[in-house]
This record gives sequence, structure tokens and C-alpha cells, in this order.
Amino acid sequence: MKRYAACTWILGDSPLAEIASRLADMGYDGLELLGDLDRYQPREVKTVLDDYGLDVVSITPADVDLAHPEDKTWQQALDYYLRLLDFAAEFGHPIVGCHGTEARIRAITTYEEEYARYVTAVQRIAVAAQERELRIAIEALNRYETHFLHKADQVMRFIAEVGAPNVGILLDTYHMNIEEPDLAAAVLKAGKRLYLFHVADSNREAVGRGHIDFLNLIRALKAVEYEGPIVVECTAPGPDPFTPVKGAGWKDIVYRYLEESITLLKAYEDVTTPL
Repeated sequence: MKRYAACTWILGDSPLAEIASRLADMGYDGLELLGDLDRYQPREVKTVLDDYGLDVVSITPADVDLAHPEDKTWQQALDYYLRLLDFAAEFGHPIVGCHGTEARIRAITTYEEEYARYVTAVQRIAVAAQERELRIAIEALNRYETHFLHKADQVMRFIAEVGAPNVGILLDTYHMNIEEPDLAAAVLKAGKRLYLFHVADSNREAVGRGHIDFLNLIRALKAVEYEGPIVVECTAPGPDPFTPVKGAGWKDIVYRYLEESITLLKAYEDVTTPL
């Protein structure tokens, strides 16, 4: 049986106890906690989640810029990730998501210079993560959210340059639908370095509300013997991919999407034929 979780950021400022209660009722096993170091105190989070039998399976990072050419901004981003690792370690061994830039779609200097800064940053983060027995998952984001690492093969090359055994890849079906010519092939390409798998349909709504072939993706996950969590990251319809708040009734829509998604994904659990 696979483990299912959901991102907390998609529910905005909703109280964690509310989110945990609703997810537990739907049959989720855990959550991906937003790495807001001012908002969440580990002891309080653990108390809430223990009440509902949930775990923190992964961490969503804040929108800091590990590829920024300006030294002060780059160092602030690196310092945030180092503090995020201490935060993550409070929950055991969740997977820590990572992306170089978000909401920046072009280089300030050159792609090559910023790419090199991202490599250096992740190398330093990886060393600190290894000391805490944590793994880092580099996310492939679509071209409308970043100018870096859009596809699985790009992330795999990046991981090879970083050269750390605890750095892998995070694939997200919403981003994959935009960038990958073959979603299942991208999963196979990631193989054992696939540390985290996010799901939303082609329109970033619930699994089953778009045109992504999730049954085929489950077969691909089975083929690579993926053992990590499947994390739902859908949002209500509307503009601006960087906020969950999409107008009246948005939260009810997200909760409905979360229930639809886990219902359909669990229906695929008994897939026996890998790709």
C-alpha cells in the first residue's frame, strides 16, 4: 500500500488542526508541511499530528532564490535552507523539497552563472542534510514558474553535478504535463533517484479532472519500485499559481479535490502490471 499526503500550503492560512482532521478523515497518512519557520513550531505541529495519526512526510520550501547572482540574496536563501534542515529534523526524516528559483522566469545575469550558483548552494545544503540524515529532492518546475530545470533529464544532470548521494528528484505531474513529452518515461528516467512524487491533474485540479493518465503513472512508479509518498498538490481554479486563494469557496473546492484525488489514487493501488 502506498502512503498518501497533501501539501498544507494549498489550504492557505487554515489552522493545522483543521487540515489534519480533514486529511485523516479522508484516509491520508501524512502531510507535506510548508517550511514557514515563523508560523510553525515543531512541538506544536507534532502534538496536532499525533492526535490524528499523521506524519510530516516532506517539507515545502519557501520561495527563496538559491541561484540569485547577488551575494546577499543568495546567502539569505542558503541560510534559510540550513535552518529549514534543523526544522525538518525535528520531524524525523522527512524529504526536503528544493528549487533554485520560483516566480523568476529569466536570468538576471546569465543562465550559466546562476546554474553554477545553484549547484554550489545544493552541495552545501546536501552536506548539512547528510549530517541530519535527511534527503533533498530537487523539483522540476514548469517554464512559467522558473527558468531552471524543467524536465527530469535536466534535473538528473544537475544531481550528477552536485554529486551528493542524498540528493534526488521531485517530479510533479502538473509541471510534467507542461514539460515532458512522456510522463511515464520521465518517471522511469528518474528511477531510484525519485525521492518525492507530487500529483495534480493537467489543470492543477483534482486527480481525474484533467487528461493525465494516472494509471500509467502508477505503473511507472511500480516499475521503478518507488517507495516514497504520493503527495497531492491541487488548487482551486483561478489565476496566480503562487497563491491558493482563488475567490469565494476556494477552500471547499480544495477539500473536495483532496477527497476525489485520494479516492481515485487508492482505486489504482492494486495495479499489478508494471510498464
